[in-house]
Amino acid sequence: MSLEITGRLIQKLELQSGVGKTGNSWQKQEFVIETIEQYPKKICANLWGDKIEMLSPLNVGDTVMVSFALESREFNGKWYTDVKAWKIERPAAAPANAPKQNTSSASVDNFPEEFATFIDEGVDDGLPF
Repeated sequence: MSLEITGRLIQKLELQSGVGKTGNSWQKQEFVIETIEQYPKKICANLWGDKIEMLSPLNVGDTVMVSFALESREFNGKWYTDVKAWKIERPAAAPANAPKQNTSSASVDNFPEEFATFIDEGVDDGLPF
């Protein structure tokens, strides 16, 4: 499963490294982005190995598009989820301050295509809205 999210880079955390059980060295770097929407959410993601280099040219405050995979694992009866980024880049037309969407008045044009079968503007269903 591969997902994408666009947000503003708000923090780069320290590079972490170590040696695994098999003797192979590893390194990862975590970073935090904040989504650009009416109710922004902060997401901490990580880059592993040579993918860490993708974070170097980016500055805090930059708008970025992150392609990532979610992965969960169990340890001692508890589940842990990782947001593993595999690509991070500036969007083609990244606005400095993207305007927030006005959700106070929804129109049929704002709905995704898969909901088109549920919308019929010509039907009077008796509802006041």
